[in-house]
Amino acid sequence: MARTVADKSDTLEPLARVFREHGYEGASVSMLCEATGLGKGSLYHFYPKGKAEMAATVLAAWDGWFETNVFLPLRSAEDGKQAVGAMLDSLTETYRSGRRICIFGMLALGSARDEFASAISGYFEKWIDALEVPLEQAGVDDPRVVAQEIIASIQGAIVLARALDDAELFNNAMVRIRKQYVS
Repeated sequence: MARTVADKSDTLEPLARVFREHGYEGASVSMLCEATGLGKGSLYHFYPKGKAEMAATVLAAWDGWFETNVFLPLRSAEDGKQAVGAMLDSLTETYRSGRRICIFGMLALGSARDEFASAISGYFEKWIDALEVPLEQAGVDDPRVVAQEIIASIQGAIVLARALDDAELFNNAMVRIRKQYVS
């Protein structure tokens, strides 16, 4: 049943959920309509360029959320270890202890990767750059390499927790990172 949506932003979380769960290729227009509660005409009113515009808008919204809630706090931290700990807390909540897949990671692994390459690589580069700052403050050797390793561990833990339906795998990875770089 179609519903009235007052604002385009009301569609972002339902669209993100479909893209996270089914990937770009698997997200049909009917799934996107069902998730948003909009008819096809209403959905295309908000996104006249179709599914690609929907995915690009969702990526931009998530990138903005990460900029505000993860990247900026990392870059402006006065205490490197505390900043890394706050990032881990935020990510544990955001990814629901590994029960929610990262939309950037999901799209990076699919055949739509090339279509969204700039947004995907930009997101990961900003995260690496931002995480490098508090690691350097904390006196970590090779902070850029360590930032890359931490992000790889987090992303891998998300995939593994989801694949094996075991959130403890994600939580264990977060505990290991915390022990090594926060404690």
